[in-house]
Amino acid sequence: MFKHRYSLPLLAAIAIGTGMAGMTVHAQDSIQQRVQDEKGMNLPARGLSMSQVEKRYGAPLRKLSPRGGDSSKHPTINRWEYSTFIVYFENSHVIHAVLNTPAGNNTNPASAN
Repeated sequence: MFKHRYSLPLLAAIAIGTGMAGMTVHAQDSIQQRVQDEKGMNLPARGLSMSQVEKRYGAPLRKLSPRGGDSSKHPTINRWEYSTFIVYFENSHVIHAVLNTPAGNNTNPASAN
């Protein structure tokens, strides 16, 4: 009788590898979708001042506590939370704005305080 000693570990490795490949493709799809969503939204542009952002988008829901500012190499980073996005400022100018979605790391930005 022929024994299949290595069949089960081999099948398990193939199944795990296939599942991981599927997860990688799904992660890439969700990242690409998020980038497309951000491009289609009217997010604050890089370089806008805090006063310009507040004038165009209104007052933020929360102004999170600043980070950095301890040296010239570590400028102060301010974060303002709006209902659908978060704006990051270096000193007083926008450096980035991102969607506030469960798919990202911004599901609870206040926890970073």
